[in-house]
Amino acid sequence: MTCNLLTRPLAAFALAMFLCMATFAGAAADGTSSKPAAYPPNWWVGMRDARLQLMVQGPGIGASEPTLDDTPRAKIVGVARGDSPNYLFIDLRIAADATPGDLTFRFARREGLVTLRYPLLPRAPGSAQRRGFDNRDVILNLMPDRFANGDPGNDRVAGYADAADRDNPGGRHGGDLRGMRDRLDHIAGMGYTMIWPTPLIENAQSAYSYHGYAATDLYRIDPRYGSNVQYRDFVAEARTRGIGVIQDVVPNHIGDGHVWMKDPPTADWLTYAGRYDPTRHGRTALADPYAAQSDRDDFTQGWFAPTMPDLNQKQPLLATYLIQNAIWWIEYADLSGLRVDTYGYSDGAFLAEWTQRIRAEYPHFSMVGEEWSDNPSVVARWQNGWVDGKPGMPNMMDFPLSEAVRIALNEPANEYAGGLRRLYEAMVDDRLYSAPTALVAFEGNHDMPRIYSVLGENDDSFRIALVHLATIPRIPQIYYGTEVLMTSPTVRDDAATRRDFPGGWAGDRVNAFTGAGLSPRQAEAQRWLRTLLNWRKTATAVHRGRFLHYLPRDGVYVYFRDDDRQRLMVVLGRNDKAVELRLDRFAEGLKDANAARDALTGTAAPLGSSLTVPAHAALILELCTPSKPC
Repeated sequence: MTCNLLTRPLAAFALAMFLCMATFAGAAADGTSSKPAAYPPNWWVGMRDARLQLMVQGPGIGASEPTLDDTPRAKIVGVARGDSPNYLFIDLRIAADATPGDLTFRFARREGLVTLRYPLLPRAPGSAQRRGFDNRDVILNLMPDRFANGDPGNDRVAGYADAADRDNPGGRHGGDLRGMRDRLDHIAGMGYTMIWPTPLIENAQSAYSYHGYAATDLYRIDPRYGSNVQYRDFVAEARTRGIGVIQDVVPNHIGDGHVWMKDPPTADWLTYAGRYDPTRHGRTALADPYAAQSDRDDFTQGWFAPTMPDLNQKQPLLATYLIQNAIWWIEYADLSGLRVDTYGYSDGAFLAEWTQRIRAEYPHFSMVGEEWSDNPSVVARWQNGWVDGKPGMPNMMDFPLSEAVRIALNEPANEYAGGLRRLYEAMVDDRLYSAPTALVAFEGNHDMPRIYSVLGENDDSFRIALVHLATIPRIPQIYYGTEVLMTSPTVRDDAATRRDFPGGWAGDRVNAFTGAGLSPRQAEAQRWLRTLLNWRKTATAVHRGRFLHYLPRDGVYVYFRDDDRQRLMVVLGRNDKAVELRLDRFAEGLKDANAARDALTGTAAPLGSSLTVPAHAALILELCTPSKPC
C-alpha cells in the first residue's frame, strides 16, 4: 500500500490520511520508504476480549524482530510468521485498564529500524450493548450502485478499471453513499427501520465489480462509493432517523484482484492452494447424515467462480483476521447488524468461533446468514448450532418460506393442497428452528426475479404477499423497487433484477422519490406499502404477539396475532368473488371481540355471525372488545 494523498479523490482523502497516520508513522533508518501497514488499522480500549492480532504487511517485514515501546497499555505475547516474507503477525494483550493512545512498534532489520504507531481509541459509550434488529424492524435491501448517484465526481476513479457506464447492464452505474444519504428521509418515510446495502467495500476488479461480493480490500470502502468516513457518517445520519445499518460481509471468498492472490501470507491461505476448483453447491451435504466427506469438502472449499477465490478459514491466522475485521467494522461504523453472504460455504468450526467472538463482544447484536435452500432442515441446522454445543447463527434468511410464498400465490389450489394451504403448512416447519421468530422473511432480493413479475404482475397477489410478510412471526425484508412494482424476467437475470431505482440519477424521466412520472398503479402501490409499513411500526401484536392460524377453507386463510395491547385478525383470500366467512369456527382467536376495523384504512368491519371477505382479500383487522372498544 502506498500513501499518495495527492492522487486520491477528495471523497477518500480523510480515510487515506487516517490510514497513513495510523500505519506508516516513522521512517526507516536507511531512508527508504518501505514502511509497514497494520491490519486492523486501529483498535479500541475496553473491549471484552483483551486479545488482538495484528497482521503487519510490508516488504521483508517477516524477517524483522518486533518490539513494543514500554507502555502499560499492551504487551506482545506472541509473534508468528507466514510463508511470505512480507507479513508478520503480532499477538497482543490489551490491558484491562488501558487508556486511549498510541502504541509504538519497532521492527529491527538488517537494513535498519522501522517504527509504526498504532492507535488505541476510546469506545463509544454503550457500544457493547447496542441493539440489533428484531421483529419490530423492517429491512430494506438495496444495491448502492443501482439506488442513487449523489456524487457523479466519483463515477470514475484513477486506478479503477471498471468505471460507471449506465448503458452497460452488468457494469457500474454510479450509485454511491452520498446518494443513499440524500434519500434517508424517503427511506424513513416509507417505514423502513433497517437498511441492508449489498457490500460497499473495495472491489477493484477489472469488470463486474458493482455487486461488491469480490473484495480486494476488506478494510476500505470502495472510493467509487465514497470513503470510510462517509460510510460512518451515513450510518450516523441513518440512526438520527431511527434507521440502523446492516453491513453485508463475505467471509467465504474474495476477488481475484486482491493482493493475496499475488502474495498470500501463507501457502494455505486459499483453498486448493489458490487454484480454481468450482463448488458444486451441494448445500445439503453438511446437514446430510449420509453424505460423503468429499461432497462436504467440495461445498466448503470449492470456488464460486474463477474471479472469486475461496478463503481457507481453517488457517488460524486468516480466521482471526476475518473475525477481527467483522468486529472492527461493527465498532468503527456503529453497525446494527451483519448479513453474512454464502454463510454455509465457510468452514463450520470457523463459523461457530466467528459467531461466538462477535456475540461475546456484542450480546444483543444481530447477524443473519444466507443459506439459499428451500429445505428448512438445512437452514435450521445453522440457526440451531453447529456441533458439540457450538453457537449457531442467531438469524437466518428464511428461503424456504420465500419459496413457498412464490409458489403458493401462483399455483391453483384445492381444499387439500396448494395455494394458501401451502402457506399454512410452511409454518409447521417452525418446529425445526430454535428461534423461528428470529428468521428474516423476504419477498425478494438482489439475486431473485422480482416478485411482482413472478406473481404475473397481479396487484392482488402482490398485496397478499406483502401483508403476509408484514404480519407473520418473522423479521421482514423488502427489496428496493418493490414498492413501485419494478419488474424483471421470471428466471434469474441479474442485470434486469438490479435495474436502477427510478429517480436516483439526474435527468431520470421517472422519479420514485418524488412520485413524478409514476404510473397510477405504481403510485398507489407505493402509497399502500408506505401505509402498511408505517402501521407496522406500532403494531405490538406483530412485534411480539402469539401466532394462531386456521387451516385454509374455501380459498381463505385466517390467522391471529395478539399480545397484551393489541389483537389482530389477518384474512387472506384468493377467490374471484366475495365470500361469507362463518366466524364461529374462529372462537379461539376472536375470544370476546365484538367489533373490528381495517388497520390500514380505519374502516369499520362488523363482526356478526359471519364476515364478508372481498375477492382477492388481504385484510388486517384490529379486533375490539368491550374493554378495548374501537
